[in-house]
Parts: sequence; structure tokens; C-alpha cells
Amino acid sequence: MELSDLLIFRTVAREGGIVRAAKRLNRVPSNVTTRIKQLEASMGVPLFTREGHRLALSQSGERLLDYAERMLQLSDEARTVVAGAAPAGVLRLGALESTTASRLPSILAAYHSAHPHVSVELMTGTNDALTAAVLDRRVEAAFVAESPSDARLASMPLFRERLVIISARDHAPIRRPRDVADDSVIAFPNGCYYRRVLARWLGERRLPSVRVLELASYHAIVACVGSGTGIALVPESVLATVQHDNVARHPLPRVHAEVVTPLIWRTSDASPSLVALRELVAHRRH
Repeated sequence: MELSDLLIFRTVAREGGIVRAAKRLNRVPSNVTTRIKQLEASMGVPLFTREGHRLALSQSGERLLDYAERMLQLSDEARTVVAGAAPAGVLRLGALESTTASRLPSILAAYHSAHPHVSVELMTGTNDALTAAVLDRRVEAAFVAESPSDARLASMPLFRERLVIISARDHAPIRRPRDVADDSVIAFPNGCYYRRVLARWLGERRLPSVRVLELASYHAIVACVGSGTGIALVPESVLATVQHDNVARHPLPRVHAEVVTPLIWRTSDASPSLVALRELVAHRRH
């Protein structure tokens, strides 16, 4: 088993098929197919199962993928350290939609200026989805909303956020949960930490009766709130970038309103590109 075999295997796993993987690797599909079959023969187990037109990892493939990720990353780290070169290659990051809109542009601009040979690939999602992506090594690090309790993950607190409830401007003042008893809630899908904060404020007994409209964009959420569709919980920093004239803000009690955005990564991982990012954000946190 060679590192090149693991690279091909990882690419097929990520792309979900031979053709897309071949295109990513600049190889012909037949070559990728042959290398995968050779790897399966050397391992003595099938690494993929076919689901329609996609290839899905078998249980053995899932186990191998974790090792492949670690071995390829260690290879990249060793090459960089021994060569004494500056960070280079691809840094895969995850971030909340709110962080992407309000905090990340200046960070990525500074990072690109300091490390122009690093290409950043960004994945957005909910807090829980991003945490799982870091654990699965689909991203090296992620800006999330909640410091993880998993011992495999390390974290660095970065940005203080204040959460507010937003409503249409003609909505009556919102001071307590009963003030939104007849409103729908507009929120990101389950797995969103801010949605859990709103649920705690509303109270467990009311949750089964709450009507929820799930959206995956703050632009869409703010627009729907402004049109009177319902209420939402958002970080104030987002409202500086996604404005709407017909939206009113309502403060929450401090216990619910104040949160800190951390950067998380696997405790065992320390690629030069990731270390450089951690050093950069450590000097910018507030």
C-alpha cells in the first residue's frame, strides 16, 4: 500500500465516484478503477459498495479512510517541516453561516496575504455538522458556536457574539416567551446551536407546538422575518451585513444572549497551515 493509493482512495471516497475522482486527480477513470481494485485486493476486503451511480464506503472503507487521512496529513507535514518551507497546499475549513458572513472575510484576507501558497476550501453548516466534519477529518478546523466536550477536539475561544430576536417592525415588543406565542420560528435545521438557545428561551413545554420554518441562509431568514413570516434568533454581527428596513431587534436575557465563537480542531492534528491559522486568529480574537 502506497501513499498514492491512499490519495486515490480518499479522493474517490470524497467525490463519491470514479469519474469525478479521476477528473480531480487528472487521471483516466480506468486507471482510478484499477488502482482501487488493487488496493482492495491488497487489503483483502471491499472498500466500496455501489448505491445507484455513486460509490459508498463499506465498513472496512470507513475504517481505512481515517487512517488514510492521518497518513496523508503526516506525509504533508513531514515534507513541509523537512523542507523548511512556508505553509502550502490545501487547508479545508468549516464555518457557520453567521461567521462566514460577518467575521471570516477579514480573517481569510489576512491569511491569504500571509500565506499565499495555501488554498482554502470552505464548508458551511450547522454547529453539529461542522463538529462532525472535524472529527471525520473532512475539514481540519471549524469556526463553530459551542466548545466541544469531546476529548479528541481542542478549541480556542475567539469572538463574542450577542444574540437577539428579530421580528417584523410592526410586531409588539418581545420581552418574554409568551410574546411570541402565535409566531412561527424561522431557523436553521436541527444541529444549529442558536436554534437550541432559542428553544431553551421558549421553554421545553412549548416546543412541541412551535411552528418552525427551516432555512439555510441568513439572507432568506432576515427577508422572511421582515415580511412577517415569523421571528428568528440571530447574532447581531450578522445584521451588520444582512440588513432589512422592516426588521426590529429585541434583546434577550444575558444568559441566553452572550455566546463565544470558538475555532475547533482535532487535538492530534497540527499541519503547518492549521498552525498558521491558529496563530493568526489568536492575535485577532476579541
